[in-house]
Amino acid sequence: MARAKAGFEMVRGIGRGLPGVQESTCYGQPALKTGGKMFTCVPSHRSAEAGSLAVVVDLGRREELLAEAPETYYVTEHYAGHPIVLVRLNRIGADALRGLLVGAMEFVRRTGRKGERRR
Repeated sequence: MARAKAGFEMVRGIGRGLPGVQESTCYGQPALKTGGKMFTCVPSHRSAEAGSLAVVVDLGRREELLAEAPETYYVTEHYAGHPIVLVRLNRIGADALRGLLVGAMEFVRRTGRKGERRR
């Protein structure tokens, strides 16, 4: 996961420019939170590819992202029940990443959801 942590520097840089965002950890991995709730982190589960990012999204939006750009976005069985999409950081531009992170932050603030499993 060393590559993922290095790639997280770009994510951290974007997060520093967003209001109310805190740097933290989630399952021992670097994360960004809003209101104490994670909206993005380096995925800790072994099913995620190295160099990936886990981002909290509405499940409908996740399906759109997977259909639009499967080379960039993916989900593994482990994350399928969570409102999370996995992102290959080497496949996403800075503007698209910023938009995704802003959307994730707003989703978590609006719904109070984080990457927990659906019940």
